[in-house]
Amino acid sequence: MDWVERVRALRQWSNKGVRAPHKPLLMLYALGRFQQAPEQALPYTEVEGDLKALLHDFGPPRQTSPSYPFHHLENDGVWEVRTDSGHGSPGSGVGVLRASGARGQLVPELRSALATDPMLLWRLAHLLLDTHFPPSLHADIAAAAGLDLEAAEDARRMTVSVRDRRRAAELRREVLSAYAYRCAFCGFDGAIGRVPVGLEAAHVRWWAFRGADELHNALCLCSLHHRLFDRGVLGMDPGRRITVSDAFAGRGRAARDQVLELADRRVEDPPHGGEPVAPENIAWHTGQVFRGRPRTAVSLASVRRR
Repeated sequence: MDWVERVRALRQWSNKGVRAPHKPLLMLYALGRFQQAPEQALPYTEVEGDLKALLHDFGPPRQTSPSYPFHHLENDGVWEVRTDSGHGSPGSGVGVLRASGARGQLVPELRSALATDPMLLWRLAHLLLDTHFPPSLHADIAAAAGLDLEAAEDARRMTVSVRDRRRAAELRREVLSAYAYRCAFCGFDGAIGRVPVGLEAAHVRWWAFRGADELHNALCLCSLHHRLFDRGVLGMDPGRRITVSDAFAGRGRAARDQVLELADRRVEDPPHGGEPVAPENIAWHTGQVFRGRPRTAVSLASVRRR
C-alpha cells in the first residue's frame, strides 16, 4: 500500500478555492496521537474539543464542526470508527457520535506501516502540511496537533520535489527584488552585507489552493508580518490598504507599533512598475484567511489614546 499517495488523495469538499482542511487537520492530530500511544483509540468526546480548537486556529474563518471529518475520513481508507455497538461510524451528527461512544484511530494497516517505517510518519505529516498550509504555519500546526517533527527535515526533502524547491527560491528572489528588498507592510529592509535577512515572499492566495507563483499573487513581507498575514491577523482591502483583525489582542507597545498601527496604511506596490497584487487574490485571502472584521476607526483611535 502506498500510504503517501492515499493520504495525498484524501477526498475533500471543494468549491472555487474555498478552504476545507478538516480531514488534513484530523490526520495530523491522529499522527500526533499515534506518536504518543500507537494503539490507543481516540474517543470522539476527547477529539471533539482538540479538533475544534485546531479548526478554529488553522481552518477557514467560517464556523465548522469537528464531527464531519471524524465521520467522513473513514471513507478514505486511513481511519476507522467504532462504537459501543461495533464497527463503523454512526453518522456525522455530534449527538450520535457522543451517545454511541464513538472512537476513531488510524486503520490497522497504516498503524503497522508507521511502526515498521518511522520515517513514514514524517513523510505523511509534511505532505499534509505542504499540501494544505503555507510554510509559515507548519511549526504552529505541528505543535498544536501534538506532532514532534524535530527529525523531519530529511523526510520533507523526500516529499517536496527539486523543481518545487527551485521554484520557491526563484520566487523569493523575484519578489524581494520587485519590492526593492522592503516589507510591503512596514518597510523593514534588513540585510547582512548584501544578503537580505528577515524578508520573505508571501503568497496571498496560498499555493495549496491554486495560488500562482507569480508577482500578482505575492508580497515581500518581513518574517513577523508574513506569519501574521498567514494567520489572518493582517489582510488587505480592495484598495490595497492594510486591514487588522478585530480578533487580534496585544497590550504592549510593540503590538501597537508593529501591528495595530498598520491599519489603513497603504500597502507598498513594487516601486519600479512591477505587477501589484491582483484583486481576486486579495478577495480570496479576505474570505479564506482573514479573521473576524477589520478594526474600525473608533477602535483604532481608542488604541492610540492608551
